[in-house]
Amino acid sequence: MADESPLISSLRTAVAAAPGDVPLRLHFAELLLSEGRNEEAVAEAAVALQHAPGDAAARALMMRAMGVPSTSTPEPGPAPVQPPVVEKPEAPAPTEAPAPSEPAPAFDWAAAEQQVQDLVGPRFLEDPQAEGGEGAAGDAAAWDVDAPGAVRLADVGGMEEVKDRLEAAFLAPMRNPELRRLYGKSLRGGLLLYGPPGCGKTFIARAVAGELGANFLTVSLSDVLDMWIGASEKNIHDIFETARRQAPCVVFLDELDALGAKRSRTHHSGLRNVVNQLLTELDGIASGAGNEGVFVLAATNVPWDVDIALRRPGRLDRTLLVLPPDAAAREAILRYHLRERPIEAVDLGKLVKVTEDFSGADLAHLCESAAEAALLDSARSGSVRLITTKDLLGAAKQIKPSTEPWFAAARNVAMFANEGGLYDDLLAYLKRKRKL
Repeated sequence: MADESPLISSLRTAVAAAPGDVPLRLHFAELLLSEGRNEEAVAEAAVALQHAPGDAAARALMMRAMGVPSTSTPEPGPAPVQPPVVEKPEAPAPTEAPAPSEPAPAFDWAAAEQQVQDLVGPRFLEDPQAEGGEGAAGDAAAWDVDAPGAVRLADVGGMEEVKDRLEAAFLAPMRNPELRRLYGKSLRGGLLLYGPPGCGKTFIARAVAGELGANFLTVSLSDVLDMWIGASEKNIHDIFETARRQAPCVVFLDELDALGAKRSRTHHSGLRNVVNQLLTELDGIASGAGNEGVFVLAATNVPWDVDIALRRPGRLDRTLLVLPPDAAAREAILRYHLRERPIEAVDLGKLVKVTEDFSGADLAHLCESAAEAALLDSARSGSVRLITTKDLLGAAKQIKPSTEPWFAAARNVAMFANEGGLYDDLLAYLKRKRKL
């Protein structure tokens, strides 16, 4: 600066050359403060504190430069270097002396806490069993019940035999209350859907709920199991209590082989207790009103792994085999998965013939693979082309039906473990398809 003394200029240069020399910087700040240049002194003291955060002399100098009175004697620090005596040129007298700064007011901690109390959440979560000895999953209100949906059996493509059996064995008695009362049929029921994976068991369960105009509650193993002792059984109870309050309601037990595995093969006592509780709820013993208006549907890929007690009369006593989609169903599924894709002159008849034993999931994968092939071809050539029959047939050749391993395992069960005719439908299908 043009109006500063040669000493200040020299010290400014020295500090710039040795920025980490705290005593030199403090000496420079003292000189600035003596010249009445408080703001520059504060800045230099702040830099000194960055290099030496615990330096008492730097803190004291900053407080003096800011006009804050010192309430305690600062700890002894390094004595400042006395500047050499240099004659200063006369400086014009200041026209106005800087006014002394008033002491800073005390910090209002109570007001600050009031401002942030709604913004700062708890540091730790409370124990979920702190109140009442049960976790959050134990609350019956936590179970989501879907309102009656718009899906009907008419939305299920093909599979007429499955629909006819559902209508005769399950839906017709429920739709005719007068006949039901005449013949003493209780408004309750259990139906087990089994078959290869990916063949639409869950979709059919939703369609049955839509036909009945009933609410729909899906239950899987992850919804039930809990780390706390007794909580899994209570979850089962809460699920059925919710269904009874929301009646008419369809309770859909997905992957029943996991929820209701054979207790003779289950080594963990917790899983055995879950099966026991499930049996109790299916009988309606835990509720004085029983299960009136509660329809239990279950699905599994391996019915031979389900505890036999779950399938006795009065529980899941009706069994329905859900096979891979027939020709009409395959055409409907292919149309559905190609409806929003760019296709050209697709011959669905050829596709239906080459996709025998394909599950619904296999058909969806087929359409995805054909679309991917057309996309990559378009990217390489630089011109967009549509999905053709050739793409779909090529994808069908590369995909093996995912139902084949299931039929390989089911064949042995149908031939050698068909006690009581449980798998007569499966046996008839295997004979018809010459898979025995």
